[in-house]
Amino acid sequence: MQSFTPIRPEERIHSLDVLRGFSLLGILLVNMISFHSPFGYYNPYEWWQYDDATVYMWLDIFVQASFYPIFAMMFGYGMVIMQDRIKKKGFSFWKISVRRLIVLLLFGILHAFLIWYGDILITYATMGLILLLFLRLSGPMLMGLGVALYLLPQLFLSGLIMLATLFGSDSLSDYIDIVNLQQSAEIYANGTFWEITMQRISDWSMNNGPGGFFLYLFMILPLMMIGAGAAKMEWLQKANDQRKKWMIILLTSLPIALFVKLLPFLIGPTISIQSIQDMIGGPLLGIAYVAIIVLLMSYRPFVKLLKPFASAGRMSITIYLSQSIIGTLIFYNYGLGLYGQVSMATGTLLALAIYVIQVILAEIWLSKFRYGPVEKLWRLLTYGRQKKGRGGKNEIHIV
Repeated sequence: MQSFTPIRPEERIHSLDVLRGFSLLGILLVNMISFHSPFGYYNPYEWWQYDDATVYMWLDIFVQASFYPIFAMMFGYGMVIMQDRIKKKGFSFWKISVRRLIVLLLFGILHAFLIWYGDILITYATMGLILLLFLRLSGPMLMGLGVALYLLPQLFLSGLIMLATLFGSDSLSDYIDIVNLQQSAEIYANGTFWEITMQRISDWSMNNGPGGFFLYLFMILPLMMIGAGAAKMEWLQKANDQRKKWMIILLTSLPIALFVKLLPFLIGPTISIQSIQDMIGGPLLGIAYVAIIVLLMSYRPFVKLLKPFASAGRMSITIYLSQSIIGTLIFYNYGLGLYGQVSMATGTLLALAIYVIQVILAEIWLSKFRYGPVEKLWRLLTYGRQKKGRGGKNEIHIV
């Protein structure tokens, strides 16, 4: 039986690691708002005033809804890389992948209910299990299906929202939830750990019921399919020879994305405009960011310059979970209890500081260990324990 050895450094796709690490920065910048305020229950265009409104504007344009698509596409890309590697070793890709995603689902459940309600791991694990059904398709077919599955429903939904506004209000102010806003603000700021846990479950349920799962089928799954399709065509591996293609992607996606992302500030923040901004402009800007990084990574000097992002990407689950732990300990009552007491600007600077420290620690950790601590646990629970095979080689036995 062949041994299932770790990926050697020269076998890694460094641009994939960089993109994962880069996406975690944007994800933290957006998540930080929910760590310190009841973001899901108010109209941010009216809630934040003066300098904070300016900070929110920049985040809304350049960060909001543009970084989780990168992480989702890289998740799909990584699944295809894993598929190829496992098949070459003679193992069952389905058996290992299902077990791996179930472990990720368990991590997500613990994260959502015991740490922070804005978890993405549950969604990624469930959508990843569905993605397994499509991985037999060719790269162009996967990518084309992903684009169609995402774009067509979003355009249809945006059209319905705009049509509905002809017969009713289109103001974001009408959707402020005062009761839940006050309740969540009070509990996170002053509640016990048990009360906060109950509020976490309530907040998670608001966005993750059957309706939320249905939406993720047309939001997250298609992005994973696009990433998986790109992986089958080796877009990242062949980037050095395909700079023209990546430049076309950048020059096409960036201006359209910026125009769409600016719409709330050009014609007013309404429900329909915000939907178009996030669902269309967000992923397009994410694709532009991917193109920028891929083009930079095709030149040797930038590979070393962007290496810190790669270290964060290699420990992506550890980094992501630790961001939530740090954020909630700073703001929730069982920690420092600063919920609702910091400005948007302060929260943003804090997020940047946390990320820089995480990157430094990731560099130090990976200089001594092959995996991040959560990645090591994930691997152990997925592959089981190692035993000595014939000739003294380590083999992985699924137990």
